[in-house]
Amino acid sequence: MAAIHITDIEAAINHWRHRAPASPDGLGLAPEVQALGEVYALMVYGRATEIDEDKLPSAAMAAWQTWYDTTPDTPCIAICSTSQGDDLCKGCGRTFDEVQFWPSFTPAEKRGVWRRITLEHSAWRFNRYAERAAEGVTLPGAANGGAG
Repeated sequence: MAAIHITDIEAAINHWRHRAPASPDGLGLAPEVQALGEVYALMVYGRATEIDEDKLPSAAMAAWQTWYDTTPDTPCIAICSTSQGDDLCKGCGRTFDEVQFWPSFTPAEKRGVWRRITLEHSAWRFNRYAERAAEGVTLPGAANGGAG
């Protein structure tokens, strides 16, 4: 089983806090925030940075999965050097095996790869081709073919 990092739990909490704010009196939390918050609190208390995905309570897993569904599925930027024989893709930073087996990875396994390549920060998606990695972001001039 793959592990879910505490930063993903934080991101999911923030997603739900924005999507389902606290009650008007500020005392009640959305059920998703509460489920994830309990996991987060136990992780912080136990000084754990990861939790096995099979250990996540079902309500927290459902809330995390809903957040996960809003994230980009793949780090691919359509510059794949593994197809040219590289063991590590220069475009996205994944290994040959990660590229090949990506469709069969669980969401937690995919997030683990995302975390690694983000921390390494050496793939082209983070520097020279960062505009390709900007999910849903329209760059100035992009709408009119770059003129302007």
